[in-house]
Amino acid sequence: SHNCLINLRREFTREPDAGNPHVRFEEGGVGRIMSPSLLLYCDFVDRDFNRSKAISEQTRTTKSSFNKREIMEKKAGGSPASSYGGSELVPPPPGAAKRPSASEYEALYNRSLDDPEAFWGEAARELEWFEPWQQVLDSSEAPFYKWFVGGKTNVILNAIDRHVAGSRSDHPAIIWESETGEQRRFTYGDLDREVSKFANVLKSFGIKKGDRVVIYMPRIPEQAIAMFGCAKIGAVHTVVYGGLSVEALHSRIIDAGARLLITADGGYLNKKVIELKKIADEAIRQAPTIERAIVVRRTGQAIDWVESRDSWWHDLMASDVASEYCPTEPLDAEDPFFIIYTSGSTGPPKGAVHTVGGYCVDLHASLKLVLDLREDDLLFCTSDAGWLVGHSIMLYGALLHGITTIMYEGAPGVPDPGRWWEIIERYRATIFYTAPTGIRGLMRFGNDWPNARDLSSLRLLSVAGEPLNPSAWAWYYDVIGKKICPVIDSWWQTETTRPMISNVPALPMKAGSCGRAMPGVGIKVVDETGQPVPANTEGLLVITSPWPGMLRTVFGDPERYISQYWERFPGQYLTGDAARIDEDGYVWVIGRVDDVIKVSGYRLGTAEVESALVSHEAVAEAAVIGLPHEIRGNAIHAFVILREGYESGEELAETLRQHVVKQMGPIAKPEAVNIVPKLPKTRSGKIMRRVLRAQALGQPLGDLSTMEE
Repeated sequence: SHNCLINLRREFTREPDAGNPHVRFEEGGVGRIMSPSLLLYCDFVDRDFNRSKAISEQTRTTKSSFNKREIMEKKAGGSPASSYGGSELVPPPPGAAKRPSASEYEALYNRSLDDPEAFWGEAARELEWFEPWQQVLDSSEAPFYKWFVGGKTNVILNAIDRHVAGSRSDHPAIIWESETGEQRRFTYGDLDREVSKFANVLKSFGIKKGDRVVIYMPRIPEQAIAMFGCAKIGAVHTVVYGGLSVEALHSRIIDAGARLLITADGGYLNKKVIELKKIADEAIRQAPTIERAIVVRRTGQAIDWVESRDSWWHDLMASDVASEYCPTEPLDAEDPFFIIYTSGSTGPPKGAVHTVGGYCVDLHASLKLVLDLREDDLLFCTSDAGWLVGHSIMLYGALLHGITTIMYEGAPGVPDPGRWWEIIERYRATIFYTAPTGIRGLMRFGNDWPNARDLSSLRLLSVAGEPLNPSAWAWYYDVIGKKICPVIDSWWQTETTRPMISNVPALPMKAGSCGRAMPGVGIKVVDETGQPVPANTEGLLVITSPWPGMLRTVFGDPERYISQYWERFPGQYLTGDAARIDEDGYVWVIGRVDDVIKVSGYRLGTAEVESALVSHEAVAEAAVIGLPHEIRGNAIHAFVILREGYESGEELAETLRQHVVKQMGPIAKPEAVNIVPKLPKTRSGKIMRRVLRAQALGQPLGDLSTMEE
């Protein structure tokens, strides 16, 4: 076809230094396809005529009699990292997508932008409502948008009630495993009873619609039940990661004006007991809005107790007030659902307010496409409910679709680096969802741990949180997915509810890219004046139109909501990230705008330099910062963690500096490479570069409340 010829010509005329592993070059730059079987996915979009061409697949078997030299491949944990990356389209494995097909997906995306209200209205009708909406979108007070105006629903109506009323009451909803191996299972019917009981407990405490409840717990089933109990009666939950500091917990309680705190005596993580009740006691000592505290007995250690304030979870759930029947409260679509605070890695924490109707519709519709969810899926998401991924993937997203979700309490390295792979094997998980930092952390232990387990139940792999560099992508795809599971890399934020940019199973992948804009999401990359930039040009990533799951405001600070997200480019949501969009529409997120380093007038994204470092076989993880330089303005300083089997030293540090030059050019050469045992991260796994920079400059480290131990 015309499209195929264009793509073939593009491959045959590529320059010899383009790094395409599928092409060998003769003298003069003439290329010959070298792969015995090369799948060429031609997803050509003729933008001049504003029409899209369908993706076509062609298999060509060619034996080359030219150029007998072998193409060298760098190894990343035993995986050929150099075989992926750049602009190469990696075809989805056969049968990876049940719905929609590539051409159907293109049509769906175009329709979602041409008539967004019809698109979202159709998505909303897939769920249950107490009362229908009168208007899909009200933009009269933009940027304070309202969705599904006049409609009444409840997330629990759609995540639990309708499944119990249907045929899935006995279907597993949550499978929980502790760090020490203890297991508990809840069907949808079990969950309905436990959530109703706890909702009645909340009512007995005087908690009502609109009241804020802070949940500070380990990753145990009671954490989810507490969230669902709040949602059922319309109380607004704020989940704080169990283990954040006294200061972090206190600031969130005060900002939210919470009446009730739900916690535990302690929690297990990395073979240690986290003294949650002790931290909670200190946090609420100066929090006058807290009236009562409910405590789950988890670890059994001695704790302080305030008789007039504290109550045991198990006593309350066994009391007469904990009836197994509680009606689900009809809530206005624009009623607040939950407040979730940002990690604080880019400044003071913000309370993002999400609402009932928009969250429910947007999450249900988007995950159906991103994860291609099916009735028999078993999802293993390693996140905690203290972060948005835990809300939207592990809990609410899974249950909205009536599937089974695995909730694991502990750390990936307990008792050994094979724990996640063991869980996948034991429960026959079909979808594995984690963070790039988890993949990079386990890569350094090599392939033996995952190869010792049967991972054949997996059909899809996914990541979110920060860019997944090509070498980590290759290891994930080759070693964990065995090249039969698509890697769904996504970009989203605490503020967005769900993936906004993502790969989907039906479309080709590009290692290092987070894919293309999702249906219902218009995006642009713009310059400092707000003008769109050409393809493959770095700029500011903006979202050009509202979407149902967007945050509605910053809790208690609407002016900050306007100034941070909408003021700079009116009518467009400023993400705060730098990115580029390539000629195929794939998005490459460079990193936070604050993380871009300007060297001799050139802007270099931290993610690009870190990816270059991690592409070396010795490096497991990397972080880079810019420090003042007398001549160049800023110089790059790198901090790396090595894989097992490599020793630090000046020779290796210099090798890594030269490796970056080879990958990116002399302008990106680090001034120094520091080999370290650990990197400062938030508890959600994001590298805290500001801490490295402050430490290097001898400045105060700032707020460390969200930093892991």
